[in-house]
Amino acid sequence: MALTSIAASWRSQNMATRLLRLWLGGTWFYGGWQKASDNTFLNKASTNYIGAQLAGLAQHSPLKFALRHMVEHASLIGVSVMLSEFAIGIAVLTGIALQLAIVGGALVSLILWLSVTWTVYPYFLGSDSAYLVMWIALLFLVRQQNVGRGKKSGVIPDLTDRREFVRIVGVGTTAIIAALAGSRFQKPAPKSKAGAILVKLASFPVGSNMQFTAPDGNPAFLFRTNAGVFAYSAICTHQGCTLGYSVLEHTLNCPCHGGKYDPANGGKVIAGPPPTPLPKYRVAIKGDSIVTV
Repeated sequence: MALTSIAASWRSQNMATRLLRLWLGGTWFYGGWQKASDNTFLNKASTNYIGAQLAGLAQHSPLKFALRHMVEHASLIGVSVMLSEFAIGIAVLTGIALQLAIVGGALVSLILWLSVTWTVYPYFLGSDSAYLVMWIALLFLVRQQNVGRGKKSGVIPDLTDRREFVRIVGVGTTAIIAALAGSRFQKPAPKSKAGAILVKLASFPVGSNMQFTAPDGNPAFLFRTNAGVFAYSAICTHQGCTLGYSVLEHTLNCPCHGGKYDPANGGKVIAGPPPTPLPKYRVAIKGDSIVTV
């Protein structure tokens, strides 16, 4: 019966609506799968940790206040985003609570546009604004076709309808199952072993800095000055948040509680609550490269 209902939702729509549903639903499902199968997304020791991403986005986004607040609850936000993407993708592909899922997809695209691709110039090089327009177009198409067939066009599904309620619960349950399935495909995070080449000297002049994964698996920052090369942990010694580098202040900053470290002075604490300087990693110039020691 469920498969019949899903098939009917596709047959009743024109080709433009089907194409948008297939592309948007498939893309959102893939977005959830990509996060579930990425072992760095929820790993606080990774430079790709959702908390580190939020902290970086907060530097330039008009949503900076909200993003900075989210950093403290980054793991919960990450899980919520992953499950939401799965649920939206599944709902759009199956036609269950379709209009609500479309509105959800549009809101996600709007938030991504105002954060991830806000600084992309010219604007048409960023995909999130285009996805927002596609979601809005799909909503108008679905509502127009529903009205044409004499169906209710409300965005919020009727939760008093037992069958509709069960279908929506099924979408949520499937999203959780998909997230758990994706986590089974996670690959071990690569680590830089002792003696591993981090970067070529020619592409890392004096004054440069970069992030890398240290031999112990933690995120770290590499710096090169006239005095040589040196590296520090990117984990705040206060409560373990991932640090970001401020180009304007030339400091390593904690987005959670305002801690600041001076990389030009041994990783010394210069502001905030951190109790100790940053741990150092041993790096050296060997030949034409910078390597771990």
